[in-house]
Amino acid sequence: MPNVFVHPSAIVDEEAEVGAGTKVWCFSHIQSGAVIGRNCSLGQNVNVACNVRMGDGCKVQNNVSIYEGVTLEDYVFCGPSCVFTNDMTPRAKYPKGSIAYKPTLVRKGASIGANATIVCGHEVGSWALIGAGAVVACDVPAHALMLGVPARQRGWVCECGQVLPESLECPDCGRAYVSQGDEIAEVE
Repeated sequence: MPNVFVHPSAIVDEEAEVGAGTKVWCFSHIQSGAVIGRNCSLGQNVNVACNVRMGDGCKVQNNVSIYEGVTLEDYVFCGPSCVFTNDMTPRAKYPKGSIAYKPTLVRKGASIGANATIVCGHEVGSWALIGAGAVVACDVPAHALMLGVPARQRGWVCECGQVLPESLECPDCGRAYVSQGDEIAEVE
Protein backbone atom coordinates (compact mmCIF):
# COMPACT_ATOMS: atom_id res chain seq x y z
CA MET A 1 0.00 0.00 0.00
CA PRO A 2 2.00 2.97 -1.22
CA ASN A 3 1.72 6.27 0.66
CA VAL A 4 -0.23 4.67 3.51
CA PHE A 5 0.95 4.75 7.13
CA VAL A 6 0.12 1.64 9.16
CA HIS A 7 1.41 1.54 12.74
CA PRO A 8 3.38 -1.67 13.43
CA SER A 9 0.74 -2.84 15.95
CA ALA A 10 -2.16 -2.36 13.50
CA ILE A 11 -3.49 -5.12 11.26
CA VAL A 12 -4.67 -4.51 7.70
CA ASP A 13 -5.97 -7.72 6.11
CA GLU A 14 -4.69 -8.51 2.62
CA GLU A 15 -8.09 -8.14 0.97
CA ALA A 16 -8.70 -4.66 2.46
CA GLU A 17 -8.23 -1.55 0.32
CA VAL A 18 -6.71 1.56 1.89
CA GLY A 19 -6.35 4.80 -0.07
CA ALA A 20 -3.18 6.87 -0.44
CA GLY A 21 -2.41 9.28 2.38
CA THR A 22 -4.44 7.33 4.96
CA LYS A 23 -3.03 6.72 8.44
CA VAL A 24 -3.95 3.68 10.54
CA TRP A 25 -2.79 4.07 14.14
CA CYS A 26 -1.93 1.57 16.87
CA PHE A 27 -3.97 -1.51 17.71
CA SER A 28 -6.43 -0.95 14.86
CA HIS A 29 -7.76 -3.64 12.53
CA ILE A 30 -8.99 -3.19 8.97
CA GLN A 31 -10.77 -6.39 7.96
CA SER A 32 -10.87 -8.13 4.62
CA GLY A 33 -13.21 -6.51 2.11
CA ALA A 34 -13.19 -3.08 3.77
CA VAL A 35 -12.58 -0.14 1.43
CA ILE A 36 -11.12 3.02 2.95
CA GLY A 37 -10.64 6.18 0.89
CA ARG A 38 -7.72 8.56 0.59
CA ASN A 39 -6.39 10.84 3.33
CA CYS A 40 -8.33 9.23 6.16
CA SER A 41 -7.16 8.99 9.77
CA LEU A 42 -8.08 5.99 11.91
CA GLY A 43 -7.11 6.43 15.55
CA GLN A 44 -6.04 3.94 18.17
CA ASN A 45 -8.11 0.76 18.59
CA VAL A 46 -10.37 1.29 15.56
CA ASN A 47 -12.02 -1.73 13.98
CA VAL A 48 -13.32 -1.53 10.41
CA ALA A 49 -15.31 -4.66 9.62
CA CYS A 50 -15.70 -6.60 6.41
CA ASN A 51 -17.35 -4.82 3.50
CA VAL A 52 -17.46 -1.40 5.18
CA ARG A 53 -17.11 1.51 2.73
CA MET A 54 -15.46 4.71 3.87
CA GLY A 55 -14.96 7.75 1.62
CA ASP A 56 -12.06 10.18 1.36
CA GLY A 57 -10.98 12.47 4.19
CA CYS A 58 -12.77 10.65 7.02
CA LYS A 59 -11.50 10.98 10.58
CA VAL A 60 -12.28 8.15 12.99
CA GLN A 61 -11.16 8.80 16.56
CA ASN A 62 -10.02 6.20 19.13
CA ASN A 63 -12.10 3.17 20.12
CA VAL A 64 -14.62 3.17 17.27
CA SER A 65 -15.92 -0.01 15.63
CA ILE A 66 -17.49 0.40 12.22
CA TYR A 67 -19.47 -2.75 11.59
CA GLU A 68 -20.53 -4.40 8.35
CA GLY A 69 -23.51 -2.58 6.87
CA VAL A 70 -22.14 0.89 7.67
CA THR A 71 -21.11 3.28 4.89
CA LEU A 72 -19.35 6.58 5.56
CA GLU A 73 -19.24 9.07 2.69
CA ASP A 74 -16.43 11.64 2.29
CA TYR A 75 -15.29 13.80 5.24
CA VAL A 76 -17.26 12.03 7.96
CA PHE A 77 -16.00 12.60 11.52
CA CYS A 78 -16.52 9.86 14.13
CA GLY A 79 -15.73 11.04 17.67
CA PRO A 80 -14.04 8.89 20.32
CA SER A 81 -15.92 5.74 21.27
CA CYS A 82 -18.97 6.46 19.10
CA VAL A 83 -20.99 3.33 18.35
CA PHE A 84 -22.58 1.86 15.25
CA THR A 85 -24.94 -1.11 15.43
CA ASN A 86 -25.94 -3.42 12.59
CA ASP A 87 -28.54 -5.86 13.96
CA MET A 88 -31.83 -4.74 15.53
CA THR A 89 -32.46 -8.01 17.38
CA PRO A 90 -29.11 -9.70 18.13
CA ARG A 91 -28.91 -12.98 20.01
CA ALA A 92 -25.64 -14.73 20.84
CA LYS A 93 -27.37 -18.12 20.72
CA TYR A 94 -29.13 -17.43 17.39
CA PRO A 95 -26.70 -15.57 15.12
CA LYS A 96 -28.27 -14.46 11.86
CA GLY A 97 -25.17 -13.23 10.08
CA SER A 98 -25.03 -10.43 7.55
CA ILE A 99 -28.45 -11.25 6.09
CA ALA A 100 -30.01 -9.55 9.15
CA TYR A 101 -27.81 -6.44 9.08
CA LYS A 102 -29.65 -3.16 8.56
CA PRO A 103 -27.63 -0.67 6.50
CA THR A 104 -26.53 2.64 7.98
CA LEU A 105 -25.49 5.52 5.74
CA VAL A 106 -23.60 8.54 7.03
CA ARG A 107 -23.61 11.24 4.37
CA LYS A 108 -20.83 13.61 3.35
CA GLY A 109 -19.38 15.83 6.05
CA ALA A 110 -21.54 14.59 8.93
CA SER A 111 -20.01 14.56 12.43
CA ILE A 112 -20.83 12.09 15.18
CA GLY A 113 -19.85 13.14 18.69
CA ALA A 114 -17.99 11.17 21.34
CA ASN A 115 -19.93 8.23 22.80
CA ALA A 116 -22.91 8.80 20.48
CA THR A 117 -24.78 5.73 19.22
CA ILE A 118 -26.18 5.36 15.72
CA VAL A 119 -28.83 2.63 15.69
CA CYS A 120 -28.71 0.68 12.43
CA GLY A 121 -31.12 1.12 9.57
CA HIS A 122 -30.92 4.91 9.49
CA GLU A 123 -29.35 7.67 7.41
CA VAL A 124 -27.45 10.60 8.86
CA GLY A 125 -27.75 13.50 6.42
CA SER A 126 -24.84 15.48 4.99
CA TRP A 127 -23.22 18.02 7.33
CA ALA A 128 -25.45 16.90 10.25
CA LEU A 129 -23.98 17.13 13.75
CA ILE A 130 -24.75 14.42 16.30
CA GLY A 131 -23.96 15.63 19.82
CA ALA A 132 -21.79 13.71 22.27
CA GLY A 133 -23.69 10.89 23.95
CA ALA A 134 -26.76 11.16 21.71
CA VAL A 135 -28.64 8.03 20.66
CA VAL A 136 -29.88 8.30 17.08
CA ALA A 137 -32.80 5.97 16.32
CA CYS A 138 -34.27 7.83 13.32
CA ASP A 139 -33.21 9.31 10.01
CA VAL A 140 -31.40 12.64 10.40
CA PRO A 141 -31.91 15.50 7.91
CA ALA A 142 -28.95 17.23 6.30
CA HIS A 143 -27.49 19.99 8.54
CA ALA A 144 -29.56 18.88 11.57
CA LEU A 145 -28.22 19.29 15.10
CA MET A 146 -29.25 16.19 17.06
CA LEU A 147 -28.93 16.02 20.86
CA GLY A 148 -30.11 13.78 23.69
CA VAL A 149 -31.41 10.31 24.43
CA PRO A 150 -33.25 9.61 22.27
CA ALA A 151 -31.74 12.19 19.94
CA ARG A 152 -34.05 15.00 18.86
CA GLN A 153 -33.37 17.82 16.45
CA ARG A 154 -32.42 20.98 18.35
CA GLY A 155 -31.44 23.23 15.45
CA TRP A 156 -29.40 23.52 12.28
CA VAL A 157 -25.66 23.46 11.62
CA CYS A 158 -23.64 25.15 8.88
CA GLU A 159 -21.33 23.17 6.63
CA CYS A 160 -18.42 24.74 8.59
CA GLY A 161 -19.79 23.26 11.85
CA GLN A 162 -21.22 26.39 13.49
CA VAL A 163 -24.69 26.12 15.02
CA LEU A 164 -26.91 28.43 13.00
CA PRO A 165 -28.98 31.23 14.54
CA GLU A 166 -32.65 31.73 13.63
CA SER A 167 -31.62 33.84 10.63
CA LEU A 168 -29.87 30.73 9.19
CA GLU A 169 -26.85 32.92 8.36
CA CYS A 170 -23.56 31.57 9.67
CA PRO A 171 -21.70 34.07 11.87
CA ASP A 172 -18.39 32.30 11.17
CA CYS A 173 -18.18 31.66 7.43
CA GLY A 174 -21.05 33.75 6.06
CA ARG A 175 -22.98 30.93 4.39
CA ALA A 176 -26.73 31.51 4.32
CA TYR A 177 -29.51 28.95 4.25
CA VAL A 178 -33.25 29.00 3.64
CA SER A 179 -35.88 26.85 5.26
CA GLN A 180 -37.61 24.34 2.99
CA GLY A 181 -40.18 22.63 5.14
CA ASP A 182 -38.36 20.09 7.31
CA GLU A 183 -35.00 20.84 5.68
CA ILE A 184 -32.71 23.74 4.89
CA ALA A 185 -30.80 24.51 1.71
CA GLU A 186 -27.77 26.71 1.16
CA VAL A 187 -28.42 29.96 -0.70
CA GLU A 188 -26.30 29.97 -3.85
